Parts: sequence; structure tokens; C-alpha cells
Amino acid sequence: MAKYDNAKKPLYRKVNTRARGVHHNFGGDFKYSKNKKGETPEQIRGTMFGKKNRGLDYTPLFRFLLSKVGSNWNEVFSEAKSRLDKTEPIFWIVALNSNNKKDYVRIGESSYFSGMYVDDSENLQLSNPNLKANDLTPFCSCCTHTLNGEVF
Repeated sequence: MAKYDNAKKPLYRKVNTRARGVHHNFGGDFKYSKNKKGETPEQIRGTMFGKKNRGLDYTPLFRFLLSKVGSNWNEVFSEAKSRLDKTEPIFWIVALNSNNKKDYVRIGESSYFSGMYVDDSENLQLSNPNLKANDLTPFCSCCTHTLNGEVF
């Protein structure tokens, strides 16, 4: 029996970061400072293997939020927050008031998701419910562009 059988799946997934063309943001800072002479006690070095959040894909979060349109925002937010390590990606597509709402949001190079906002009655709503994939035009012809997972 697994340890987390009753736990809900997280709303993100790890991307294959060993694939070709994936930039890992590795730096050489530590190798130049580890044998540095004359270091003062105020200069505290970090660990060589610090925790990095590389290669996280939040598509499951965005699909979850799209499935909860019309639901109470406080319930949706508490559910999403419990299944994430940080809450920042939620607010990439959800505006807390109607003044900041956007019709669509670009995530990555070629993925678009419908923008959402919290209305006056504390419900999650689409910014533009009539927006379809055919309404958008791709900015380049070499990539496959999607709106909410639908190719355009």
C-alpha cells in the first residue's frame, strides 16, 4: 500500500528536463567560491545541491480552474492551494477583480489559456466566454499553438 493513496494528485507535473534543448539554469557560482581564501563569517555559502523548481508544468492546474468556472472562488482556491507547492501560478490566469481581467493568457511559447476573474458574488468566471481557438492567430508558423488544449 502506497503512502499517499488517499492524497489528491498535485496540480502540476514534472517535465522531462533531460531532453535536448531544455535549459537548466545551472551556474558556476559555487565552484568559484568553495575554496576562496579570506572568506568572512558573514559570507555564508549555500548548498551545492539547493532545491530548484525546474521543469514544472502547470497545465493540470489550468484545466482544473477551467473546470471550476461558475463555482465559489474560496472553495476553488482552497482546493487548488492544497494541491500546489506555491500559489503564484493560480494568479497567472485568474484576476481577483474585473478590472485586471484578460481575455486570454499566454503560458510558455505556444500555449494559451482563457483568462478568468472573480466576479462580485465571489464566483470564478471566464473573462471572455465567447473566445474560441479560431479567434486567435499564431505568431509563428513553426509551432503548434493551443487555446485550452485545442489546436489553432
